[in-house]
Amino acid sequence: MKRLFQILFTSLAWTLPVVAEDWTSALSHMPLPREVTSLSRSNCAEVVLGAFQSNATVKALIFMPGATDELYFFKRVKVQITNSQPTLLDAVVALTNQSPLRVAFRPPFLLLHSDEDVLELDARIKHPATVEKLKQTKLFPRLVVQDRDWDFLLTAFGQKLSVELRPAFRSPDSWHFYRHTFAAYDSTSWDILQAAAYAGKTRFTVQKDLVEFEPDPRIGVLPRLESFPR
Repeated sequence: MKRLFQILFTSLAWTLPVVAEDWTSALSHMPLPREVTSLSRSNCAEVVLGAFQSNATVKALIFMPGATDELYFFKRVKVQITNSQPTLLDAVVALTNQSPLRVAFRPPFLLLHSDEDVLELDARIKHPATVEKLKQTKLFPRLVVQDRDWDFLLTAFGQKLSVELRPAFRSPDSWHFYRHTFAAYDSTSWDILQAAAYAGKTRFTVQKDLVEFEPDPRIGVLPRLESFPR
């Protein structure tokens, strides 16, 4: 009977679902520098991306274009952090409570955004085998991109991909892309391309050994300003 119980228990253990760590728990283990007591346009992206660490839940933390507009153009991100031992979760909570920034988890991406942003990617897959190839390769154990244009991305990883990226280097077709701000860990090539689309307000089409990006014309709720920032 004891042997039967051991067999049944072992079988049950294999069938129980593994409870994944949620993104809030993951961020709660990522400390901020103790000297950080506030976040604004001068330090927010650097502090948040710098505090982001490798974990099993969130592969990339991304500032979407609406969030970077609030930081650098509208200048409405000025938040206080009062915890004596602050974490990245404290920073995200402060940003969402004290500024127009919002947070959304689209596994495996954590998106800092505003109401202006559309949270669902527009990815047109015309060659699934190319997507599967991108999912099988990894470029970097860690990648941090802060306020960088499309040409920077092409220089950083375009040549390392197993596919061609368009627009080409120095093409005017990329002039209307937003500048990219995100950090990624242990991500596949497919993850990185999706992160770039989220950060750059772009959509893309996957063809055989080719991924072509273009501006995403969709827009959410336009921000309302009491006065134009100076």
